[in-house]
Amino acid sequence: MKKLGILGGGQLGRMLLQAAANYPVVTFVLENDPDCPAAKLCQHFTLGDFRNYDDVLAFGRQVDILTIEIEAINVDALETLVAEGKTVIPSPAVLRTIKNKVTQKAFYAQHAIPTPSFVVTETLQDLHQHTDKLPAVHKVGEGGYDGKGVQMLHSADDFPKGFDAPSVLEQKVDIATEIAVLAAVDQAGKVVLYPPVEMVFDPVLNLLDYQLCPAQIDKTVLWKAEAIVMRLVKAFGSAGLFAVELLVDKQGEVWVNETAPRVHNSGHHSIEAHYSSQYDMLLRVLLNYPLGNPDALSGSALVNLIGEPGYSGPARYEGLEEILKMPGAYVHIYGKAQTKPGRKMGHVTVLGTDRIDLTRKARLIKEGLKVKA
Repeated sequence: MKKLGILGGGQLGRMLLQAAANYPVVTFVLENDPDCPAAKLCQHFTLGDFRNYDDVLAFGRQVDILTIEIEAINVDALETLVAEGKTVIPSPAVLRTIKNKVTQKAFYAQHAIPTPSFVVTETLQDLHQHTDKLPAVHKVGEGGYDGKGVQMLHSADDFPKGFDAPSVLEQKVDIATEIAVLAAVDQAGKVVLYPPVEMVFDPVLNLLDYQLCPAQIDKTVLWKAEAIVMRLVKAFGSAGLFAVELLVDKQGEVWVNETAPRVHNSGHHSIEAHYSSQYDMLLRVLLNYPLGNPDALSGSALVNLIGEPGYSGPARYEGLEEILKMPGAYVHIYGKAQTKPGRKMGHVTVLGTDRIDLTRKARLIKEGLKVKA
């Protein structure tokens, strides 16, 4: 059996391992936390740092195929492994481009991928040269995740909130809705797309609050989104699973916000709601099997379970029993022992065909299931 290595042991790695149990594959995980969500589900766990060249190199040499569940990986080590003949998906070149928002945006510009107008700032002081861009979004080049590393700047008074490091200053789009499209690319370059999901964000945490699938968009917007995503993943020239977040403005134009070269929060609903989940699909890509069917079996809503403000410590799930009584609801707890404000602790997917009912149930879950300590 092939040996599959996963760099990172968070919830994405955990759910990938759950799907891997259905395939003839031996699983390995590299993570610096022995109690991480993926640790107890893999067959071989290595304690180490995926940011460290030597740790990644040694780990990669013991497996046949290597993938990621987080972008902050030592790419130099991945390039060495590819030179030694190892299969790394996504390719190190794509990972190097995407892991930094500055190079990611430059890639979009180079390949004529529609993306909001932007400039690069090297220091906080540089912002004063670009007041004409306001209102704008300031995004730190590296290190941002789950809403961190992003700041809205409405006026020059907001500049102290920005980042004193290489960053992207992006002109604010008059957003009508935000959608995400998952694309799977096999090792021969064949592409399949999942139906777009519509994302609703928490305005304070800047985290996904809940999402609905399929997105409520007209056919012209759908065709634009699909064409842009196809052009983008073909430009990457790499096998893998790519989650492309898109902004739809009030004129119906579609803009790429950012891309994740891995399984993604916006695809969790696919576990129950689609023929082939994003995790099943990625395994098919990694193991060089035929791509699965990305079509939906049902409409769905997805709600993130986030650590409540003011609570840090051993996690307690308040209201879980009531949510488990809800018809068509599927609860996923990520196995993180400790909660803290804003931390992703799980998600709930609800299946249904009525959008109004799905929205109602999503709000009931958000209000009724709290992660406290």
